[in-house]
Amino acid sequence: MLRYVIRRIGWMIVVLFFISILTFLIFYKMPPQDPAVLFSGKITTPATIAHTRHRLGLDRPIYVQYGLFVERFIVGDQYGWPGLGYSFESGVSVRSEVISRAWVTAQLAVGAAIVWLLLGIPIGIISALKRRTLADRAAMGFALFGVSAPVFWIGLIALVIFWHYLHISSGTGYVPITQSPVSWFGHFWLAWVVLALLYAGFYARMVRGNMLEVMSEDYIRTARAKGLSERRVIAKHGLRAALTPVVTMLGLDLGALMGGAIVTESVFNIPGLGPYVIDATLRSDIPAVIGVTIFAAFAIVFANFVVDITYAFLDPRIRYA
Repeated sequence: MLRYVIRRIGWMIVVLFFISILTFLIFYKMPPQDPAVLFSGKITTPATIAHTRHRLGLDRPIYVQYGLFVERFIVGDQYGWPGLGYSFESGVSVRSEVISRAWVTAQLAVGAAIVWLLLGIPIGIISALKRRTLADRAAMGFALFGVSAPVFWIGLIALVIFWHYLHISSGTGYVPITQSPVSWFGHFWLAWVVLALLYAGFYARMVRGNMLEVMSEDYIRTARAKGLSERRVIAKHGLRAALTPVVTMLGLDLGALMGGAIVTESVFNIPGLGPYVIDATLRSDIPAVIGVTIFAAFAIVFANFVVDITYAFLDPRIRYA
């Protein structure tokens, strides 16, 4: 197991290295707009543009710029470790912006994950155990709606109903939990539900398919033949094996959401990573884009790593050489 963990950590470093190279090349060589022109001020002259390009370090060869980026990232810069530089637009540390906004995005992602697991897993189990009944059709209808309905449409409808008419939601915006836990929950719960509907439908369908497959296995028949109760067969033998793929998808989905739930954060005006990276991309704020990309890539590969390690504890049939 130790050798496997070390090998996976090595591959994580390799993946992040290549992602940083690709991101660096794409945004430094083919930006949507020339950052030197964009951040030269209202009066742009060739001399002003040249000065801005020198100030931002864009006049150096690409390999020199990337080498300085790697050095700052590994050693750190004046803003701390890892060194991600400063935003071309605001002059604020990218590291501090990413950390603060990632904390907001993490609250949205984890809260939504709890909701979609509480919805998706029971619905999938009931649908599998009540196959071809009205309950099964209703569950799959819910799953189809959740997967198909656009998040921005559900979000706007939910705001109109629960905020404008019923007044049981605090609406859009963000309040830190340290400032007011009640207001924090009031601003987040509707966003959690809206984001969770998209994933709950998919998880319900996945759990249903896994349960139907597992419950037809030979060891399930053997457990029943030994006289075990149906509840124990389902809970101890069927559900444990059926939920193993769910762990994989949960890790990947959480890792991906850590890069920013762009639509949900925009609809509910949540200051997470999604709106930040979209605005940075449109303004060619290269350090901000690269900082969020590196963080999102790390979140995904780390989630993969945790999922693979968790497999050994969930399923005793899985062993690592």
